[in-house]
Amino acid sequence: MTDIPPAPLALHLDSAALKANWQWLAAQSGAAACGAAIKANGYGLGAVAVMAHLQAAGCRDFFVATWAEAAELLPHLGEASLSVLHGVRADDMAFALSTPFRPVLNSPEQVARWKAANGGPCDVMIDTGMNRLGIDPNYVNAALFEGLTIETVLSHFACADEDHALNGIQLNAFRQLSAGVPARRRSLSNSAGILLGADGHFDLTRPGLALYGGLPRAEAAGHITQVVRPRAQVLQRRTVRAGESVGYGATYVAEREREAAVLNLGYADGYLRGFSGTGVALLDGTRLPVLGRISMDLTAVDVSDAPWIAEGDWVEIDFDLLSAAAQSGLSQYELLTGLGRRYERRWV
Repeated sequence: MTDIPPAPLALHLDSAALKANWQWLAAQSGAAACGAAIKANGYGLGAVAVMAHLQAAGCRDFFVATWAEAAELLPHLGEASLSVLHGVRADDMAFALSTPFRPVLNSPEQVARWKAANGGPCDVMIDTGMNRLGIDPNYVNAALFEGLTIETVLSHFACADEDHALNGIQLNAFRQLSAGVPARRRSLSNSAGILLGADGHFDLTRPGLALYGGLPRAEAAGHITQVVRPRAQVLQRRTVRAGESVGYGATYVAEREREAAVLNLGYADGYLRGFSGTGVALLDGTRLPVLGRISMDLTAVDVSDAPWIAEGDWVEIDFDLLSAAAQSGLSQYELLTGLGRRYERRWV
């Protein structure tokens, strides 16, 4: 069998930028250790590679959502620690007990399950006002945690990306509630939480978005570097005559003759329909606006000002996360985690 042809889509991933982003966040964390959230396949970049690059930068504390995500990382863990944020269901127990990973226990039921199995070191999540995962404050007491070896007690800011009254409420609640948990470390702040100030740093911070080039708060501007640059190959160049439309729904009609390049890129690859008529491709400093609706696998861009572009050429997709979020109406998180499996991931 002959070799599979190279993919017509690629993510160019900047390892130096990823490391620099972590190092800046670690510096902002002060005396606290700085970990890394690498759930959702390293926010779409590839968790195994992200872990390796961040370990090389000095990171030693990693967080994923599920045990399936953890399993992929087991051969690459080395001396680092890894916590599973969604805790342990009954179905998780056999695997969890056989690994060095720590479950983040989120309910009295999970605590009881871990105790009954004589589980090893664990983490504990306390809800301080987000009403997502975490032990209800009404159940936090010394008896609940008796017999557990707790490495880290955690909570999670709900509104750290804005100046919201809940930030202070959660900070005070975490101070009070975590004092009653016999844990070696305390951890509250994500990327945005780090930038709220030292009061929320405690012993360990857990950045995610900012590692990958996202701007969680204005204070990060000028310090966080873009990591992800999607590139797509031109499948066809074509002429769109005046009065003709492009794409589904005929939402774009050429007011005069235009030249279009059809790219091997669509919403199945995470380039969602929110970019229709607003997104931009880039080549040699020339901006190539998206024409019409994004399809599942195809996107058309205007190459009228780039007569040299032809089938087989590559263009970069404008994917600065802040501007791409504004163009598409999507969050920076959605933009990253939606990047599909059809991209070849090329670390540079």
